[in-house]
Amino acid sequence: MPQKSYLLRCGKMFDGIKEELQEKMEILIRGNRIVEVGKSLKTSPETEIIDLTEATVTPGLIDAHVHFQHFDWRKRTEETLYGSPSWKAMAFLYNAKKSLQRGFTTVRHTGSATFDAYGGISAKKLIDAGYFEGSRLVVLPYYHASVGSHGDDSQLLASNPPLSKAFYEMFPCQGSGVDFFRDSVREQVKYGADFIKIMATGGFSTPNDSPDDQQLSDEEMLAIIETAHQLNKKVTAHVYGADLMKKLIEMGIDCMEHGAMINEEVAELMEERGVYLVPTFCPYDEIIRLDEENLAKKSPEFQAKLRQYEKRLKAGRETIVNSKIKLGYGSDFVAVHNPYDGAYEYSSWLLSGMDPFRALKAATSVNAEILGREDIGTIEPGKLADIAGWKKDLLNDHEALLECDFVMKDGDIYPTEKVE
Repeated sequence: MPQKSYLLRCGKMFDGIKEELQEKMEILIRGNRIVEVGKSLKTSPETEIIDLTEATVTPGLIDAHVHFQHFDWRKRTEETLYGSPSWKAMAFLYNAKKSLQRGFTTVRHTGSATFDAYGGISAKKLIDAGYFEGSRLVVLPYYHASVGSHGDDSQLLASNPPLSKAFYEMFPCQGSGVDFFRDSVREQVKYGADFIKIMATGGFSTPNDSPDDQQLSDEEMLAIIETAHQLNKKVTAHVYGADLMKKLIEMGIDCMEHGAMINEEVAELMEERGVYLVPTFCPYDEIIRLDEENLAKKSPEFQAKLRQYEKRLKAGRETIVNSKIKLGYGSDFVAVHNPYDGAYEYSSWLLSGMDPFRALKAATSVNAEILGREDIGTIEPGKLADIAGWKKDLLNDHEALLECDFVMKDGDIYPTEKVE
């Protein structure tokens, strides 16, 4: 049976490389690969012409920070505590389909805090095998965390210690000591982890910790990084403050998530060492651009911490925008928006003064580097045919990604769905 062949005729095209929109380009696709990019391309009679002349065409977008183990942010605590492992595992398939329909052809699941029966790994394999439609998944099943930390959801049950203890013991990667964490890294890799993540500091959404906490010892963090690198896996870290970020850079970390209270010294060090940052702007927007309506949707402790750290969050945002750090694009939606609605992060970047081409590169070619995927992230011959099309003005409309008009993954065309 001959391979499908498509010719996409673009109004404008962002290829993931050049910081420009190229006019009237064409993309020739055969099977699941891009074979030629240019103008007035020659085609065979069986080639299907796709008219995207009213759209701006981009590589399929990549969200490098999602948590796909829950369905609805409004019920996240309920699902965390009472959802069965199979319930949470099925959420991966639901969220992956929804994110694909929104133009995100690949997503990076950055770990679960509750046991989901390694649902992310199963969902990844099932989607790759063609049993389910969905974004391509790059998966860390569970992040490495200490007792009572931001990564320990049993703190939601802290008022009932026996129940909290039972809940905690279901989680594979929470513990203490160098030997424990060396083994937990090896176990995650054994079960299929694509990368490793350290929950280095506290967070905003959990009740019993602070974003300034260091929640693993230096020896434990170094053991995680060294063990992962020995197994040829990249390491990222959940971290907020500049001091701990600097420490992780010196330890050889590959990437960091959030970094919301970074300073100029650490930004320059990241630039020098080539360490990536996925800044996840959206979760802090309610205080940076005061939005009392959305702020009220968050838990009381989340609201209180945002107000407490307002000045440092604003300073950190400014530092990131003005830096030359290699930025990845990640949404981290566990409140206000659902996990598949990564388009809102683009709005946050543009409203924060970020150059739109930097945001688009973050969501395409830079994220492909972070994921270690040389076959995606750009529109070039030989790359996988992951393509998205947008009729709104990507450079001037901060809400442009909320409405995807065309999506192709692996050379197959899928229906699109507007972000609500």
